[in-house]
Amino acid sequence: MSGHSKWATIKHKKGALDAKRGKIFTRVIKEISIAAKNGGGDPDSNPRLRTAIAAAKAENMPADNIKRAIQRGTGELPGVNFEEFSLEGYGPGGVAVLLDINTDNRNRTVSEIRHAFGKNGGNMAEAGAVSWMFHKKGDIVAPKSAAKEDDLMGIVLEAGADDLRDDGENWEVLTDPSGFEAVVEAVKKAGIQPASAEVVMIPQNYIKLEGSQATTMIRLVEALEEHDDVQNVHSNFDIDQKLLEEVAG
Repeated sequence: MSGHSKWATIKHKKGALDAKRGKIFTRVIKEISIAAKNGGGDPDSNPRLRTAIAAAKAENMPADNIKRAIQRGTGELPGVNFEEFSLEGYGPGGVAVLLDINTDNRNRTVSEIRHAFGKNGGNMAEAGAVSWMFHKKGDIVAPKSAAKEDDLMGIVLEAGADDLRDDGENWEVLTDPSGFEAVVEAVKKAGIQPASAEVVMIPQNYIKLEGSQATTMIRLVEALEEHDDVQNVHSNFDIDQKLLEEVAG
């Protein structure tokens, strides 16, 4: 099972996303503004903005907030000038960690992220050290109780998905980023509510962690996700489902 889909699903189950809604709104607003800045304010001609707006709506963000975020990105309203870049590092057991950063102060953010790695059993790495281990994919996680494998397979493949994986308690659907929206829409039209749906960096392989290394890795992920300038945390750890639920509890 992939560390990403396990972690995303457990956070969903435990209501962690709702508990941190303020931070989620902040991160989604940053993504909308940057997408609008780079590709324009029309979602019909800006796929990244379209995806960001869909994520905002999934979090029940008010339409006015979305509109203002777009206008700040296009310059119609004054706003903070965010910079986006990636940071890379290692966790316990040599696990790869790739971070998507949006910040208004690169030096401050890099310093704080380096501290978070060091305090939680990891270390920063040079650019390119781990990014080659990942490739960008649309990742849709749905509970097995929501659909039979053959039925879901037909729905997602017809919509343009690349693969359907058995991820223990869930189905994991992988898509090319360009086809992500169409597949998510097809899944929802079939009456299936995804536990999570986002464009992420999927690792080529996974490292199994146990015992103290597993506990330390979860602590590191939590610390990185808590940082306001971290948009996404990608990693190639694999942890036993029961243990993950215990340490995430």
